[in-house]
Amino acid sequence: MFPWVLCGILCVVILLLLAKVQMLRKSVDEICIGLSEHLLNESNTLILISSKDEHIRRLASELNKQLRLLRKQRREYLYGNRKLKEAVTNISHDLRTPLTAICGYIDLLESEAKSASVERYLAIIHNRVELLTQLTEELFRYTVTLDAKNETVKERVVLNEMIEESVAEFYAMFKERKMTPIIHLPQVKVERTLDRFILSRVLSNLLNNAIKYSDGDLEITLTKSGEIIFLNTASQLNQVQVAKLFDRFYTVNTAEKSTGLGLEITRTLVKQMDGTISAEYVRNQLIICVQVPDLIQNS
Repeated sequence: MFPWVLCGILCVVILLLLAKVQMLRKSVDEICIGLSEHLLNESNTLILISSKDEHIRRLASELNKQLRLLRKQRREYLYGNRKLKEAVTNISHDLRTPLTAICGYIDLLESEAKSASVERYLAIIHNRVELLTQLTEELFRYTVTLDAKNETVKERVVLNEMIEESVAEFYAMFKERKMTPIIHLPQVKVERTLDRFILSRVLSNLLNNAIKYSDGDLEITLTKSGEIIFLNTASQLNQVQVAKLFDRFYTVNTAEKSTGLGLEITRTLVKQMDGTISAEYVRNQLIICVQVPDLIQNS
């Protein structure tokens, strides 16, 4: 008789433990769902659980504390980021007028009689003012780019044609640098649904970058999968510099009149197209790859 009683007690204990485990699993699932909803949907609600277990409720309470802190930090970040963009936009606007005046006076000075040393000094001043003007314009374009995420106008475009048009626009610069770009395009049309203006800016920035860092060659390849590859010899670069090319305000010493915002803007624009961009340096060659996805297929 005793073995049967013991067996019955053990069965009851096992059933109670299984029930406890099931309740704990349910509570953990509730925590996971609540945490996921909060992070994905940026919900203001906190994690709610049905369990009465002291340890599970303590865990949920600690997670709710961290979620409150995260929400507060996110609000502060968004507010600070908005104020920073407003400040940069205002500064770029405020700098335009005095820079225009400075350029005007420099032009007047260049028309006057001057010594060789004065000419050299004026050339340096003109170069720095031109760089500052470019930086001001790119700062303004950068803030506009960040604020234009939801203002894109998507349409069906042919990447083959866009590349040809962009290269044609740089004909004068290629001729000045004595560069003859080699373009590899597939026989079939590679079409994508995206903002034509954004893609045009991406291609222009990458062509500018290729001219800036190239030893005199440039090869552009478009694959059937929508990958655009820019390849050029850049013996003045190294692995460390290439790894930092997409960093904001990073410039290579050999890059004249560079603000360090061109490729940062390019990366932002590529992200707005839901694409990816990467750079690598192999045997003195700079390779930048842009993958343009088809939003129709991804939706």
